[in-house]
Amino acid sequence: QVQLVESGGGLVQAGGSLRLSCAASGRSLSSYGMGWFRQAPGKERMFVARISWSGGTTDYGDSVKGRFTISRDNAKNTVSLQMNSLKPEDTAVYYCAASRTAIGRLTTFYDYWGQGTQVTVSP
Repeated sequence: QVQLVESGGGLVQAGGSLRLSCAASGRSLSSYGMGWFRQAPGKERMFVARISWSGGTTDYGDSVKGRFTISRDNAKNTVSLQMNSLKPEDTAVYYCAASRTAIGRLTTFYDYWGQGTQVTVSP
């Protein structure tokens, strides 16, 4: 089992930055693909970014490409999401997720989920 805990969310003005972290316990993340998703009130959980187990491959949703950066530190068992140039439409609960097999943009690829961290971007 893998337990994931997100942190770093908060309230920020439009144009600002936040860095989310996802810390894992129970097992090393080094063999897991990782992803970040977000869910706004009344909407489906949406793909934000993903990173392969080695960190060599990354992928981003169109709405965050060029503004967000996903990274990982397998030695520290953490995955991060650096969010720059934030917009009010980025407001959501952000979740990290781990996949034992392949990673993709669908939530069904992922086996473990954190509890989420709220990000609120004011105009």
